[in-house]
Amino acid sequence: MLENHTEKLFRLAVRGMLPKTTLGRAMLKKLKVYAGSEHPHTAQINKEA
Repeated sequence: MLENHTEKLFRLAVRGMLPKTTLGRAMLKKLKVYAGSEHPHTAQINKEA
């Protein structure tokens, strides 16, 4: 599963750690898992420091 369905494996692992309530399901919906190191999000960088 680690080689073929990496995203599914991590989603299942996180689901097991979250509470089994409405809040836990809402948190899981917001989870974004990407295969590889490339993703469309950027970090918040403080340019003044």
